[in-house]
Formats: sequence, C-alpha cells, structure tokens
Amino acid sequence: MFRSLSGVNYRIWAAGAIVSNVGTWMQRTAQDWIVLTQLTHNNAAAVGFVMALQFGPQLLLLPVTGWAADHLDRRKLLMATQGAMGALGLGLGILTVTGVVQLWHVYVFALLLGCVAAFDAPARQTFVSELVAGPNLSNAVALNSASFNMARLLGPAVAGLLVAVVGAGWVFLINAATFGAVLLSLKFLRIEKLYRSERAKRQRGGLAEGFRYVRRRPDIMVILVMVFLIGTFGLNFPIFISTMSVSVFHAGAGEYGLLSSIVAIGSVVGALLSARRERPRVALLFAGAAFFGFGCALAAVMPDFWLFALALIVIGVSSQTLMTTANGVVQMTTDPQLRGRVMAIYMAIFMGGTPVGAPIVGWVADTFGPRWAMGVGAASGFAAAIVGVFYLVKYRSLRLRFTSWRPRFTLSPRETAREDLADTEATAARAS
Repeated sequence: MFRSLSGVNYRIWAAGAIVSNVGTWMQRTAQDWIVLTQLTHNNAAAVGFVMALQFGPQLLLLPVTGWAADHLDRRKLLMATQGAMGALGLGLGILTVTGVVQLWHVYVFALLLGCVAAFDAPARQTFVSELVAGPNLSNAVALNSASFNMARLLGPAVAGLLVAVVGAGWVFLINAATFGAVLLSLKFLRIEKLYRSERAKRQRGGLAEGFRYVRRRPDIMVILVMVFLIGTFGLNFPIFISTMSVSVFHAGAGEYGLLSSIVAIGSVVGALLSARRERPRVALLFAGAAFFGFGCALAAVMPDFWLFALALIVIGVSSQTLMTTANGVVQMTTDPQLRGRVMAIYMAIFMGGTPVGAPIVGWVADTFGPRWAMGVGAASGFAAAIVGVFYLVKYRSLRLRFTSWRPRFTLSPRETAREDLADTEATAARAS
C-alpha cells in the first residue's frame, strides 16, 4: 500500500505536501463559513459563486496550462505557483484580521487563486511521474489522494475550532505559512534522481494535439464524461455540508468543520484501497459512481446530524474510488509527451464544471432546500454510472449471467490495448 514511499524523493515531497494540504483545507473551510454566515445571511448561492470563481480558470486557461506542464520545468513551475498561493492566503488573512474584508474581496482572491491553481494542478499531477518509477505511478497517485484527504480530516476540524475561538483571519494566515513546507520539499528534492522524460517539442497546435489524442481514446473519453457529471453537480461538498449544517441541523462552525472532516474519513479509506491495487481498472468507475449516487440520496433523507455524518462516509469512499481510479487510468495510459496536456484537459473538466454546477446547486439549496441539493448530487452519480455501463457494454462486452440463480457480471479480459502497453512498460521498468 505504501510502496512509493521507498523512494527518497517521494518521501520528501509527501512530507511537505501533507502540511500544505492541511492548510489548504483550513482555508477552504474558513472561507466558505465566513461567506455563508458573516458576509451574507446564509446565502448558499454566494458560496457557489466563490467556488465558480476559484475553479473557473481551470477551463478558461486550458490553452496555456497544459502547454506549461508539458514544456516547462515542473519543479520550478510548482515553486512559483505554490509561492503565489501562499502570498494570496497572506493577503486575505491580513484583510480579515484587520476587519476590513468584504464579500467582493473574497471574490477577487478566489479568482486570483483559481488562476494560479490552474497552472499548479496539471503540473502537480504530472510531477508525480518524475518522483516514482512507472510500476509505482498508480500507487503514488493514490497516496497523493490519501494525503490530500488525510489533511481533510484534520484541516476542517481545526479550522472550525479556530474560527470559533480566534476568527477566520488567523486561519488564512496559518494557511499562508504552510506553503513554506512544500516549497522546502521542492528545494531539497534529489534532482539527479528525478525520472524525467523527454520534453514535448514546441510547435503550434499543441493543445489541439491533446484533444485529438483524447478523441481517439474511448476509455479516456468516458472517464472525462463521468468526471464532468460528478465534478460539476456532485462534488459540491462546501454547499452540501454548510447548508445542511446551518439550515437543517442548526449547527455552528465547530459542527460544520466536524462534518467536513467526517466526509474525509471515507475519502482516505477510498484512496488507501486504491493504493493497494496494482493498477487502476475502468470497471471501478461504474461502481464508484453508482455508490456515490446512493450515498448522496441516503444523506438527503437522513433525519439527524449523526446519521447524516455516517452517510457522508459512504460519499467519501465512493467519490475517492472514482476520482483516484480516473486519475490513475489517465496518467498511466497516456503518452508521456502528451501527459501534461491531457491532465490539463482532465483537470479543466473536473474543476471547470464547478462554475456551472456550484451556482445551480446553490440556487437549488436556497430555493427548494439543502436536501434537494443533495438530490442533485445523487442524480449526477446515477447518470455517471449509466455512462459507465454504456462504455462497459460497448467496449468491454459487459454481460449479465445467472449462475445457480445468482447474478454475475462478466467483462472481456482486457480493458484496452493501451492497458496492455501499460503492463508491458511496467514489467520492463521492474526488470530494469
């Protein structure tokens, strides 16, 4: 499960990343809370708009972010983006501590953070392939996700406590300081031990080449459709949890932070289960999407706080199984020279759908109630599962058979020819 940590560079990176991730989740929690309860009067649409501003640049800046991840030195690019995000956290913290912060300030900082994160995300995702050898790439991707969600266990709970005791401004300042950890880890990496592949040649139409590559890959196409559906309408946890906490259960900042940490318990479990697998399998996408829809539907009808919290664990396991599998399949089976552009497309669809979905989900929560907003998330999971079944039937020959009156699903033995190539490369890397 933890085999990627045998490499010194991955250990250094992971140590810095976990500290920074805790700070990131602290800031997200505090930011959503002050928008909902201090800068507006429980306006879920405002929270959705902040999310739209923060994630919209993933889509708008796609032509240059993928190019940057494929052509620039990823380590240096990450040092620039991580430093910029730390500076933005510092600025918002100063405004909040001094008591002058207004809603439009949060909007501006969310947009600026989104612009920086648009360059950071594809570079950070593909940088993992420089830290570990081919056979361990899937494991490293899963452990990265586990690290992010372990921070999600601690960050929101700490943020909820600090917001209640000293205010949100200090949470933003602490987050700014945590970026120092990941900057130090990038500085102390053993550069001579990085697994660097040949950089893509600089030419016109580079992003178009990435789109053409994706269009020829039905397995990646179906992943992008499923990720779009759930990422746009399902992964709006700040809206789901904050509105259910405040409007339905009438809880405070501490309980909101606790709920955000509880959903992370399931996410950590899902990521660690993914880390145990030798390689990700497309068939898991269907199961993850279906259980995500079931978990959201279950949470929507839960009558009290603690039963709602238990349903969040189901949502966390299923969503993380889906997203970790999707990320692993795309990275492991993509041509290394196109990996940055393909991952930029992936991240743009994953994050870029938020400007569309978050305001819609926020409007549903304001107009019809938070439980109906959870229903939108459930519908996205079931829709993604239907898309996955269509792919499995058409390309994997999914069949339902009954053995002694028990239903059994069968698939063709290999998922794609590309997976054969991935296995061959992995075997060669082990031998070397």
